[in-house]
Amino acid sequence: MKRKPTGPRTMALTADLVARVERVELDPGPEPGTAEHTNAEFDELVARLLAEYRPEMLWVFAYGSLIWNPEFVPVEQRPATAPGWHRSFCLKLTRWRGTRELPALMLALDRGGSCNGIVYRLPDEDHFGQLGQLMRREIDANPPTNVPCWIKVKTKEGPLRALAFVAAPGGKAYAGRLPLEQVADTLARAAGHWGSSAQYLFRTVSKLEESGIRDKNLWRIQDLVARQIIASTGDA
Repeated sequence: MKRKPTGPRTMALTADLVARVERVELDPGPEPGTAEHTNAEFDELVARLLAEYRPEMLWVFAYGSLIWNPEFVPVEQRPATAPGWHRSFCLKLTRWRGTRELPALMLALDRGGSCNGIVYRLPDEDHFGQLGQLMRREIDANPPTNVPCWIKVKTKEGPLRALAFVAAPGGKAYAGRLPLEQVADTLARAAGHWGSSAQYLFRTVSKLEESGIRDKNLWRIQDLVARQIIASTGDA
């Protein structure tokens, strides 16, 4: 797997700029027409995943917040590429980092292209329980638009099959492929009870850069978001 050499670059979006728009909103709860999953439904989802594929070693492909906030302790990690998928702000959020009045956008894997990320190998014991924790973290609305599936990834050590969360184009929260300028406008303004979308973007791009992963679209988006925050809050 070839990767372009990376050198130091300075992000336009900084922690200070993010702080200018940081705020916390009230949680509006599930979107009308959706509900939260019950524990039994999460268990059923995990059971279906393990019926499709029961790995000896459980790998999870991370491309966004799972890189900077995995909430699990991996026993191994490797740079990886997911062919046939690309990282995209294609999920609309009306809670977490947005509201119904000002929805946010969240990253998911969408069809087409390829995505560089990291695969994490989880401990060998209790795959059912570990997958259940991931489902509860990553999946919100019921029915969900961010859905788990097994995908093929490439690593220097060879191909792997890993769990990833991908966008369901028919899902209620699917926003489609949006112009980068529209994405940036949303991320510069939206916030929810988990904080601002600008913070989510800053943490993601920072960790990708730290890991030697360059996503040209996200790099462009963070520059646009920085410009919008400066324009709306002043240079000082």
